[in-house]
Amino acid sequence: MLTSREELDAELGEAARAWLDAALAEAADDAARPQTAADDATRPKTAAGDAARSGAAADASRTAASPYASPSWELRYAAAGRYCGQRHADSVRSLLLVEARAPLTSVTRLYDQGTAAERRAVLLTLHLLDLGDTALPLVEDALRANDTRLVAAAVGPYAAEHLAPHAWRHAVLKCLFTEVPVAAVARLADRALGDTELARMLTDFAAERTAAGRPVPEDLRTALALTAPAGHPAPPTAAPAPTEES
Repeated sequence: MLTSREELDAELGEAARAWLDAALAEAADDAARPQTAADDATRPKTAAGDAARSGAAADASRTAASPYASPSWELRYAAAGRYCGQRHADSVRSLLLVEARAPLTSVTRLYDQGTAAERRAVLLTLHLLDLGDTALPLVEDALRANDTRLVAAAVGPYAAEHLAPHAWRHAVLKCLFTEVPVAAVARLADRALGDTELARMLTDFAAERTAAGRPVPEDLRTALALTAPAGHPAPPTAAPAPTEES
């Protein structure tokens, strides 16, 4: 769970607070750099194309003077755990992304070049940035990973808003395969409601587990129950695998 700035101030020591103040000031300064008229005209509204153009234009504008250097706040992003502690690193990195109004190119660079922890913070913050659906490749990449921390972060609010139905269903199954709690899937109840294809996939998965003599995860039953249309019972799953005592 991400921590607010106020909560961080209460928990961080004096040196860490000073470092965070300076880091956020650098991010805000980068976000406030003058934009061109074209940048303003293409600032993202709702269309994914607008988001992509705005992200690229804003990043180009901010780095025009030094095309080979990353903004200083991106260096702070990588150092967050060292200065504020690993326990607070996700929250500090998220604050930096939001304060900088990070464009797509920055977000992609931080994800591609980052550690697993740095990638997780990007994924946890995507829904707070004005990117439309242009950051979906990052979510899709995380869902191909076997790192459960990345899988859990990838199925958050951004995925709930932007993943297509087919990809979202497979994301739910990925959680079951990797034992990521389905509680991590944002808006699971909303998107699963009445989803007969998800119900079929879950039922097939339960049958495969039972045939192999493996238990059906309780989370699968939870997700399957959510697929039932309002006022209708959930479809039954395969019977639980027998135990040695039975």
